[in-house]
Order: sequence, then C-alpha cells, then structure tokens
Amino acid sequence: MKRLSFPAILLLAGCAATPPAACPLPGMRSMLDIHLMFGLTRPDQSRISEAEWDRFLAATITPAFPDGLSVLTAEGQWRDRRSDVIGREASRLVRIVTPPDAGLAGKIEAIRAAYKAQFAQQSVGLVIERGCADF
Repeated sequence: MKRLSFPAILLLAGCAATPPAACPLPGMRSMLDIHLMFGLTRPDQSRISEAEWDRFLAATITPAFPDGLSVLTAEGQWRDRRSDVIGREASRLVRIVTPPDAGLAGKIEAIRAAYKAQFAQQSVGLVIERGCADF
C-alpha cells in the first residue's frame, strides 16, 4: 500500500476542528468514517495468511474499536513512484464509523504502527471523512 501524504494526527485534528453540519435525518449524529487499508504481501512476496490477519484483527484492531467495524476483502492497486510500474496485492479494508474523540488519533496510529512492524509493511493507508450516522 502506498503511504498517504497527510499524517493521521493532522487529518484528525482537521476533522475535529470542522464544525459539524446538521445531519439530514432525525437520530443521526456527526461521526468520522475511517478507512484503513492493509496490504497482505510482505516485502519478500510471501502472503500474510488469513490466520495471521484474524489474529491481528482480534488482538489489535477490535480492542481499540470494540463498538464495531467492517472488514472487506479488496485488491489494492497503485503506481510505484520510482519504477512507474503498476503494483497489485490482496488487501483488507477496515471501515470504522465512530464519534471524534481526543484519543482517536493515538488508536489509529497505534494500529498502523503495529501492522507495519509485525508484517514489515511500508505503510497502512488511511482515509478519514466526516459524515452522519445512526446505529
């Protein structure tokens, strides 16, 4: 996965600083929609197994966001900036919808750092959007 240019802490700070818009339906409230992108190929081209992914999800992501999240199977694609070659790899997309809070940036960065260290990854992609949700 390619590294994003915006540090998560700055992105989260910007989201938290943006005044919440009125949500269109009763019962909805302002939330952050967090997308984390995890590549499943190590630098030596070996694959991170389903069991390894499941253990990481259970031990690292779920405890940080016990109220719920979604995991989608994906195929990542990007252009290598040095070689200009299109790369592809099996991936997991984790989507978390949560209210903004002061500890959120630390939780997200801890997950990203743990995955990079445990599986020798260059990066874990991150996108955060503000929206309205009701569960």
